Amino acid sequence: MNDRNRENSKQPSLAVEIAGLRLKNPVMPASGTFGYGQEYAPFFDLDELGAIVTKGLSLNPKAGNPTPRIAETTSGMLNAIGLQNVGVEAFIRDKMPFLRQYRTPVIANFFGNSLEEYGEMARRLSDLPEVAAAELNISCPNVKKGGIVFGTDPQAAAEVVSLVRRHLSKPLIVKLTPNVTDITVMARAVEEAGADAICCINTLTGMAVDVRRRSLRLANLTGGLSGPAIRPVAVRMVYQVVQAVKVPVIGVGGITKAEDALEFLIVGARAVQVGTANFVDPQAMPKIVAGLQQYCREQRVDDINDVIGSLQLP
Repeated sequence: MNDRNRENSKQPSLAVEIAGLRLKNPVMPASGTFGYGQEYAPFFDLDELGAIVTKGLSLNPKAGNPTPRIAETTSGMLNAIGLQNVGVEAFIRDKMPFLRQYRTPVIANFFGNSLEEYGEMARRLSDLPEVAAAELNISCPNVKKGGIVFGTDPQAAAEVVSLVRRHLSKPLIVKLTPNVTDITVMARAVEEAGADAICCINTLTGMAVDVRRRSLRLANLTGGLSGPAIRPVAVRMVYQVVQAVKVPVIGVGGITKAEDALEFLIVGARAVQVGTANFVDPQAMPKIVAGLQQYCREQRVDDINDVIGSLQLP
């Protein structure tokens, strides 16, 4: 093989590090769009991903909201699933045996409706050697404090993150809601409380009406808007959070192809999550990984880390 062919055959490195976790590439599913991993195994090798992020887990099984709970929108979708899940015990018993066969790190997303539930979930996940990190969903109401959403109040967010940090021995990723006045305030609050990384954004609150029936398209009244429609908002918020904190940031919101993922990486995200695109194309993520490799080759970039945070400002 001559020098030119040897140079062309060299694969760029897509490996990144998030809070001490070494990932083979920066692509992972967004929680709630990938089940527990097993649902997508027939479509591609899960070891092609940087990480596997589970559906949100709670202390007890949760049935979720009544139907209809998904509605298509222009360039996206609304969902009001209601965090349906099997509960942490069934996850350990029925889901973890399948995930053990993969080398890809497992990130367990979890939530609670009170500080006590969050603390207990943190303790349970700490005891699982197969879980490499935990992703904390704070877009939930505190049922013991009048229903205030943990993720929209800096003090409440800091309190739950601090509690979880005390009980969790693994890297802690905190997922932020965009439904706040200033996301940087929330980002700094959770960083100071002990977050090792920040994931943003979660879905935007929306509503849809069936004009012929003059009725709601979601039984829950409102739902979370996701998909390409929210990507510009997500890119802006990720950029703001990257400027505001020192911990690594994971970008999520409307990513369907490699170019979308690159927007987040260029503004400073160290990894990305793919959500709604998984419903449209179950092979969306491996295609994005391949697209990142192709981009690096075309741009003569040997290491994806040279792309991260490379935004050129005027």
